[in-house]
Amino acid sequence: MTAHIRSSQASALIVDDERDIRELLVLTLGRMGLRCDTASSLGDARALLRHNQYALCLTDMRLADGTGIDLVKDITQLYPDTPVAMITAFGNQEAAVDALKAGAFDFVSKPVDLGVLRGLVQNALDLSEKPRAATDATGNGNLPPPGGPGARLLGRSPAMDELRSTMSKVARSQAPVYIAGESGVGKELVARTIHAEGARADGPFVPVNCGAIPAELMESEFFGHKKGSFTGAHADKPGLFQAAQGGTLFLDEVAELPLSMQVKLLRAIQEKSIRPVGANAEILVDVRILSATHKKLGTLVDEGRFRHDLYYRINVIELRVPPLRERRDDLPQLANAILARLATAQQRPLPTLHSDASDALSRYNFPGNVRELENILERAFALADDDGIRATDLRLPENRPSAPAQAGAAQLNPSMIDPRESASSALPSFIEEIERKAIEQALQDNRFNKTRAAAQLGITFRALRYKLKKLGID
Repeated sequence: MTAHIRSSQASALIVDDERDIRELLVLTLGRMGLRCDTASSLGDARALLRHNQYALCLTDMRLADGTGIDLVKDITQLYPDTPVAMITAFGNQEAAVDALKAGAFDFVSKPVDLGVLRGLVQNALDLSEKPRAATDATGNGNLPPPGGPGARLLGRSPAMDELRSTMSKVARSQAPVYIAGESGVGKELVARTIHAEGARADGPFVPVNCGAIPAELMESEFFGHKKGSFTGAHADKPGLFQAAQGGTLFLDEVAELPLSMQVKLLRAIQEKSIRPVGANAEILVDVRILSATHKKLGTLVDEGRFRHDLYYRINVIELRVPPLRERRDDLPQLANAILARLATAQQRPLPTLHSDASDALSRYNFPGNVRELENILERAFALADDDGIRATDLRLPENRPSAPAQAGAAQLNPSMIDPRESASSALPSFIEEIERKAIEQALQDNRFNKTRAAAQLGITFRALRYKLKKLGID
């Protein structure tokens, strides 16, 4: 065990039973301006931690008297302000994932690539110097907006308090986070919040909708390409990984990735390097991966439609964003914030949301969640008289049971038809109801993109427009 005299200079703790590795790390970190203490065992490391404060800890997985995982757990519990990273054997991704789940903020593989190591150390220093995110009176962080000033995670409900608490913890990690939740709950805002509260806040946040990229262009879009690598490649083009260098890459609707691309994405995440199309060499990338989908990813794994190894790699930490029906107490605050934004944008007075409108909103199930609430209020704001918004202005659809899981898969169920109705009226109205449910579900699945909804339904865009008009769906 080696100890150094304390100074105002930031210090790091290096824990490894191999002397050569310790000396390499001390030399590298010393050139970055860090003083280093070293330990060859778990016991020595614990003794140093009790008497010193560190801006960073690097630990090997295998130690004479324990494992690096044990040390990660100790530091996470007893010294939460000290970021700890794991040094793992090359290719041992299971150990890396275990370390991240235990609380490590990142990992580096042996043989240690000094470029990767320097980036990891810099992220750790940024993290240890970054103050906790400030909060306003409602407990909401002062967050950068996804599309306009002032946007943030609103709500005082227990579900939102728990979500914000978990987000604050995962923001201090570099571990991949999988954000689960229904369409419209605000998964991208959650991702932006994690980015803004972490060490990468000064780096780029690059969101990408995986379902919007044609399969044949995916590799080029993600990894870039070299001039002349294929027809139409007239110049070198960086990809999304390069665009997110030093920051966060948010893979929205990650379930839409084809299996062939899942393999390449897995390797990029594991090796922290990419190879542009047509390039001879790989490029190191320093990117944190956040992903999301409204689909049940575990089910897709069981069905063989999503690789289990990629699933476990991106799902190191899972965050579930609650649907609006589980946080109804937040409706008044959300509605007022949305109306205030609309009034400001349109330079109109803030409308009053009358009690009958509030009651109607509180009874509605919101299958489209916060995005649907925004759409409803924007329409009502346009239709409302000067005295404010009434329930009739909301034009809420009647609450119905959930639509079929797969559009077009609904079967006629005789028990759903009232036998008192005549056959001439029951069948057409029932079929119309099935159509309505399938169309509304497809619109929600595709974020109200009518072209993609039509493709999911297996009908033309023109046919969808006709049915929307016929069924009175806005």
